[in-house]
Amino acid sequence: MMTEKKEKTRELIIDISYTLFAKNGFNKITMKDICDATNMSRGGLYSHFSSTREIFEVILEKLNQKDEMNFYEEMKKSIPAIEIMNRALALMENEMKHPEDSLSLAMYEYSGSVDSNLMQHFNKIGEKKWTALIKYGVERGEFCNVNADELVNVILYAYQGVRMWSRIIPMTPDVFKSITNHIKNQLIKEKISNGIKN
Repeated sequence: MMTEKKEKTRELIIDISYTLFAKNGFNKITMKDICDATNMSRGGLYSHFSSTREIFEVILEKLNQKDEMNFYEEMKKSIPAIEIMNRALALMENEMKHPEDSLSLAMYEYSGSVDSNLMQHFNKIGEKKWTALIKYGVERGEFCNVNADELVNVILYAYQGVRMWSRIIPMTPDVFKSITNHIKNQLIKEKISNGIKN
């Protein structure tokens, strides 16, 4: 069983490494960079993690477990689909506004530099989750009867594309709003004259 001190040290390494990966991508970060940023010796760091790949994979797993868009739990509670969607899209919009916190570039580099199906695994989780929400909303009569596969592609890849490109070119909040509004327009039956039903 891991001691409390060791667990805290691991969490510190993970938190600081997240910032380094978000800022610089995956390929540029070395174990020495993480040693410098955490003020740890190489031996100290290697007693917790064997490589930057291992640290990055732990970060991805933690993000997946922490997922703030837990549609399944909300659907079990019969929360309206529109309410779940609005909350999820607001969270996505907020994340798109903060490219400095994005791991998109690091994930892209990671997937191209290692032989791993981890990214495909996470993508499948996102596809299943959004497909389930759309079908739930259609069954409840809250959403239009859209092609779920097509719309899920738009949701996932427009979001990731903006997260990546906002690291390269400046984007205004209007860009982020246009994406979430497009998704809402595809799903929500009832429109109001000045925008989208909330």
